[in-house]
Amino acid sequence: MPRRYRPEKRMPAADAKYNSEVLARFINKIMERGKKSTATGLVYDAMAIIAERTGKDPVDTFDQAIRNAGPMIEVKPRRVGGATYQVPVEVDPVRRVSLAMRWLLAAAKTRPGKTFSARLADELLDASRNQGNAIKRREDTHKMAEANKAFAHYRW
Repeated sequence: MPRRYRPEKRMPAADAKYNSEVLARFINKIMERGKKSTATGLVYDAMAIIAERTGKDPVDTFDQAIRNAGPMIEVKPRRVGGATYQVPVEVDPVRRVSLAMRWLLAAAKTRPGKTFSARLADELLDASRNQGNAIKRREDTHKMAEANKAFAHYRW
C-alpha cells in the first residue's frame, strides 16, 4: 500500500565556512561514527588544497565536480511477466546529487596513498575536469541505460 503523503526533505544547515548547503550534505556523507568535526576538517583541508592548486573559489570547483559526476539517466529493474528488465529512467535532481557525492567519496577512498584530504581534493579536481573514477562510474551508468533503451516503454 503506498504512503498517504511524502515527508518533506530536510536540508542540513549551511556549513560555517563557505555557507553552502550542498557542502554541508557532503560533510554529513563523509562523517563516520558521528565525528562531524573530523569530517568537517577533512573537507576544509581538501578545499584548501583545491584553492591552492587552482587559485579559484573551491566551492565553484566542488559544485562543478558534483554537476559533472551526477548521472542524468540510470536503470531500474522492473518485473514484467516473470522476466526482470533493466528499464532506463531519468534521475531525480536530489538523487543525482546524492549519487554524485556517494561516487566521489567512494572514488576518493579507493585512490592510492596520501592523506584522505589530498585524495578527496584530487578526485574533486578530476571530476570538475570530467576525469576520474566518479566520472567513469557515471559513464558506465549512462552506457547501461543506453544499452537497455529498448525497454524504455516499461517505464512506471
